[in-house]
Amino acid sequence: MRPGKMAPAGGSGAVRGLWVSLAVLALTQAVLALTEQYPALSLLKQELHRQRQGPAGGCASAGDWAEQYSAECDSSFLHFHESDCDIGGSSSCEPVLSLHTEKILNQAKLLAEQKRFPFATDNDNTNEELAIAYVLIGNGLYDEAIRHFSTMLQEEPELVSAIYGRGIAYGKKGLHDMKNAELALFELSRVISLEPDHPEVFEQRAEILSPLGRISEALSDLTKAIQLQPSARLYRHRGTLYFISEDYATAHEDFQHSLELNKNQPIAMLYKGLTFFHRGLLKEAIESFKEALKQKADFIDAYKSLGQAYRELGNFDAATENFQKALLLDQNHVQTLQLKGMMLYHHGSLDEALKNFKRCLQLEPYNEVCQYMKGLSHVAMGQFYEGIKAQTKVMLNDPLPGQKASPEYLKVKYLREYSRYLHAHLDTPLTEYNIDVDLPGNFKDHWAKNLPFLIENYEEQPGLQPHIKDVLFQNFESYKPDVQELVCVADHLGSMMQYETPGFLPNKRIHRAMGLATLEVMQAVQRTWANSKVRMNGKTRLMQWRDMFDIAVKWRRIADPDQPVLWLDQMPARSLSRGFNNHINLIRGQVINMRYLEYFEKILQFIKDRILVYHGANNPKGLLEVREALEKVHKVEDLLPIMKFNSKTRDGFTVNTKVPSLKDQGKEYDGFTITITGDKVGNILFSVETQTTEERTQLYHAEIDALYKDLTAKGKVLILSAELGEVDAVCNLILSLVYYFYNLMPLSRGSSVIAYSVIMGALMASGKEVSGKIPKGKLVDFEAMTAPGSEAFSKIARSWMNLKSISPSYKSLPSVSETFPTLRTMIEVLNTDSSHCLKKTIVVV
Repeated sequence: MRPGKMAPAGGSGAVRGLWVSLAVLALTQAVLALTEQYPALSLLKQELHRQRQGPAGGCASAGDWAEQYSAECDSSFLHFHESDCDIGGSSSCEPVLSLHTEKILNQAKLLAEQKRFPFATDNDNTNEELAIAYVLIGNGLYDEAIRHFSTMLQEEPELVSAIYGRGIAYGKKGLHDMKNAELALFELSRVISLEPDHPEVFEQRAEILSPLGRISEALSDLTKAIQLQPSARLYRHRGTLYFISEDYATAHEDFQHSLELNKNQPIAMLYKGLTFFHRGLLKEAIESFKEALKQKADFIDAYKSLGQAYRELGNFDAATENFQKALLLDQNHVQTLQLKGMMLYHHGSLDEALKNFKRCLQLEPYNEVCQYMKGLSHVAMGQFYEGIKAQTKVMLNDPLPGQKASPEYLKVKYLREYSRYLHAHLDTPLTEYNIDVDLPGNFKDHWAKNLPFLIENYEEQPGLQPHIKDVLFQNFESYKPDVQELVCVADHLGSMMQYETPGFLPNKRIHRAMGLATLEVMQAVQRTWANSKVRMNGKTRLMQWRDMFDIAVKWRRIADPDQPVLWLDQMPARSLSRGFNNHINLIRGQVINMRYLEYFEKILQFIKDRILVYHGANNPKGLLEVREALEKVHKVEDLLPIMKFNSKTRDGFTVNTKVPSLKDQGKEYDGFTITITGDKVGNILFSVETQTTEERTQLYHAEIDALYKDLTAKGKVLILSAELGEVDAVCNLILSLVYYFYNLMPLSRGSSVIAYSVIMGALMASGKEVSGKIPKGKLVDFEAMTAPGSEAFSKIARSWMNLKSISPSYKSLPSVSETFPTLRTMIEVLNTDSSHCLKKTIVVV
């Protein structure tokens, strides 16, 4: 065994001489505060635990003394037991003090004899002295250990073990005090200058540097340690720092090296899985988490991570099972309660979600995420008093100077103001007001952009009015049979809109809301084609295309009040003139957005075509070289060398798609912008965005106006004559209209499902029902955005919709707008449990 390494020790015996007296003195000074053992924990692991809230399993010791010196991972420095006596001079306490002193001296003697501490010397007396100080460190008596080492260094200034020990003691005193950190680093640097070939010193210094945020220096030290003596532990530690730095690919390599040297490391296996997870490689992550559980069957964090991976895949049942397994092992595991609660909320199970958030707050009263989500859940269910109380608690948790505000803190004031507005309008007929008009322009603009709530001259919404009561639970059986049937049909229709793509969790609350929106659109369009007027925003008039979409918008808004579903053209003129961007990262660094993976190849081919056009116009001599290079491009990062062919594209480039007009043949509108920047693999930004400016919006509105006018005319004809040709023409007009809506992206959130519910509702008004599900991996909005034109989109959409004639039973369903005329009635129906709908056949389907 090499000198300079240390592990816990046990045993008995007595150490004589000067240092016995010194140790007794040190213990006498500290024993009043001594009530428990302080195990020697790795600073790196403490930081990782704090940052990632990860598991604490494995060998937990600074510099992993136990791993270096013992086959066991049990730090067995002295275990002190609490005493009921008062050590203020009582003679009955003296034997306890003597016993503790004797134990420490016995431990130190064995430690010295076996030279089981760093940089042991050839002098037995010196080793005994050093051993006492290291035992003091092991028992949390850091100041006493520092004094002990300092006394030794006065006599022998370059005693490496004492310098090293004093550095460790300063570090363990607490890095929150920069003085401790600086002294620790100074001492460890002195050791390195005296003994440059000891990897454990570089590792120890890295463990001091990393919590201070000096990650690059810590990585350099760990790399040096690995060069001196590679080990599973060192690779694991370096991988952890790469992970914290979001360099997941390099972290993965280190965790893999660590596992090759020691395959039985559940923590390393867990973090290997997390490197997959954070890059969007969910299936690979799941396999690693399962492997970690094979190594450690009671690994709570592996179950938690497995649950979250399944949640991201959209597999609610598997996610629930694994979250539950984590909670069976520890019912008080806060992060699992938080993650499970959030999953339940986004699944539409608000009651169950609320139970998890309440339990989370019992354990951690200041948990901002659980407090915010508790408030949100209450408000979504119409329990405004409890909801706003919870929101106010988040608002009061101001970040400290220099501290970054949490996402919940940034959002909560918007939610509180919106909650007050909703509460004030609970019983006002929905036809009599307009949220987009009522909410202040700057409020909407800041909310949609997720900006800090710094709005000049903002006038708060009135507080809750006592005469407006919260929404009460409505029993499903209390609805009339035809309304029950309406709800069951809505649940079915909503489920037809579900994406079968990673990242999209089925949300039964959204399903019901958008199913009801579909039925209401159907009924409203049918009335319009029959020349009936509608009541919208306080006016009675013939329905316009925006009114048709507004039906879906109101249901989407109330289903999840956390998300600002707002018309962008209703934003302040100044904001609209600058443009409002809907931005989606497809690849950011090493993180792949798995939701859009199906479209990478299609977008890549479009980029390649545009590069050829560009070089054909600007670099005709180099066109052949570019063409040959493009033939080798099979993934986005393959484009990086081609970017260097032209100085203008060296740092990146943008490509704009075009949307052909139906109204004005030959005319094209701006579609979305594709951006690629970066200089190497792992440092790429591959994104798409639509920029909603006033000019662009007017062009698309003119196109949609023309299509809607044509649709209304043909719909009126269709009501009188249901010929096949008329039906097909109406279907194509509906899909064409929504094609331009998708490419415009006129809403801050929710455009995709809102548009699809309008498609389904308008098609049902024409006598056709969508019976086919959206294919796996397909996203309707991206199908529209990447289609070469409206006809192509219509053809693609109809290929999976499997349109069939609707059942006459739809005509007997009650009016959605009359059955649920207020926010209160809408929230009631979204809250009600209709699980028995699953047990019976839906008549109209």
